[in-house]
Amino acid sequence: MELTAVYIQVPEGYIAFVEELPGANTQGATLDEARENLKEAVQLVLEANRELTERSLVGQRVSKERFTVAAA
Repeated sequence: MELTAVYIQVPEGYIAFVEELPGANTQGATLDEARENLKEAVQLVLEANRELTERSLVGQRVSKERFTVAAA
């Protein structure tokens, strides 16, 4: 799976976000800094979503499996 990173140049540097992942957004003084910050933001959003889901599933019978999504 590939995601789309968007970088917008502003007077202070760059704003960055991932089109397909709401909440994964950040900024940086340089494009390289924005890229690195965006990687961290994506990891944090995925970790937070996983934690919230695990809490909501406590006490329920569930099945989990990994899956891969082909890029469109």
